[in-house]
Amino acid sequence: MVKKLILLLAIIFATGINSQAQNQPVNAVNVTGKGTVNVVPDQVIIKSRIEHEGESAVAVKKENDQAVNAIIKFLKNSGVPEKNIHTDYINLNKNYNYNDKTYSYAANQAISITLEDIKDYENIMSGLLENGLNRIDGVEFKSSEYEKYESEARKKAVLDGREKAEELVEPLGQRIGKAIYISEMTTRNFQPVYKMAAMDESRENRETIAPGEMEITVEVNLGFEIM
Repeated sequence: MVKKLILLLAIIFATGINSQAQNQPVNAVNVTGKGTVNVVPDQVIIKSRIEHEGESAVAVKKENDQAVNAIIKFLKNSGVPEKNIHTDYINLNKNYNYNDKTYSYAANQAISITLEDIKDYENIMSGLLENGLNRIDGVEFKSSEYEKYESEARKKAVLDGREKAEELVEPLGQRIGKAIYISEMTTRNFQPVYKMAAMDESRENRETIAPGEMEITVEVNLGFEIM
């Protein structure tokens, strides 16, 4: 009985190994493909902040709220959709000055503003400053057709991987067969390439940003049979 059980287990183990060997081709080449598309951005996100300091928490918060209210009204009157005006956070902090042993308060509110037409940037930025905005934490450029260009970059990455695989096996007098697997790397990478902005103070409508191009990059891992 014991001998029969041992024999049965041996058969199952051998069958499992044989099955795994059949599922993994002996002759294969693995590569990484990279595809990049350069895009001129047509949208911009302004990372802004309104902040005030003072000795009274109530007065500081009120002053900050008034500035925020004026800024949001300005944005809506300028045609910026409400969905493109997003409050990131609101803070009211109590600070202690160790030198004179007094307390002060700081209120701040961060607002992200998405402009669907990058040409509106100069006018909107001027209006924000005039209505109480006193800090800009950054500017981010975007494309309204990001998914379209990402798909194009993905196709380029697959073709780049195939070309690399062909180059690897060509010196051996072999060629690649069908793809065994394709997987996209999880990181979504897009890198803005900035240009110097024109800073002509003599011009009334001077340009203070120049977004240049965005590099949208996709990488994929591929495996091919070797024929």
